[in-house]
Amino acid sequence: MKQQDAALVCFSGGQDSTTCLFWAKKHFKRVEAVCFTYGQKHALETEIARQIAEEANVPFQLLDVSLISQLDTHCSLTNNAIAMDQEKPADNYPNTFVPGRNMVFLTFAAILARSKGIFHLVTGVSEADFSGYPDCRDTFIRSLNVTLNLAMDEQFVIHTPLMNKNKCEVWELSDELGVFDLVRTRTLTCYNGIVADGCGHCPACLLRKRGLEEYLALRAMKNEE
Repeated sequence: MKQQDAALVCFSGGQDSTTCLFWAKKHFKRVEAVCFTYGQKHALETEIARQIAEEANVPFQLLDVSLISQLDTHCSLTNNAIAMDQEKPADNYPNTFVPGRNMVFLTFAAILARSKGIFHLVTGVSEADFSGYPDCRDTFIRSLNVTLNLAMDEQFVIHTPLMNKNKCEVWELSDELGVFDLVRTRTLTCYNGIVADGCGHCPACLLRKRGLEEYLALRAMKNEE
């Protein structure tokens, strides 16, 4: 039976997906979460995701798609022998790019959601992010949405609450949702697998930190008005 008021969130336990989890809880009566293990070095994120989902009273499921890491060995997130790019190369994507990851995640999420009668999918991808990954772009999400509908003869809707938000605006949204402190102290965004403020020097940590500093300054300015 189709449930129009239900959503399945692609959930990693990081800043973006945690913000999306609580966005979904605000907009849908029933919310479930699916997390993926794909051979990532920072595998602690799956346990963080499980803990946050449990505290949010959201059913949680972990799927193993680690075959991804065997198909392309040139990613620094899945291959310990590769040093992580600290900046985006001028002529390519950073080596933190996992080819096909979001396509696989959303495809498996759609299959799982369909089995539960859920046809709203939520993901935390953003075009405003540091990397410019091709599978975080709005054009890709729209294309995949059509493909999933054709492949399963259904009417899925993929929601991307953060698509046009920079990290400052993501922090702002988490504050509006009442989970700013949780996102700041409990989530795992760091590529080196360190919770909260992280290692402080990987691209994910630097992006998160800059956004936080911008938002705290903005919030202080608003409080003074």
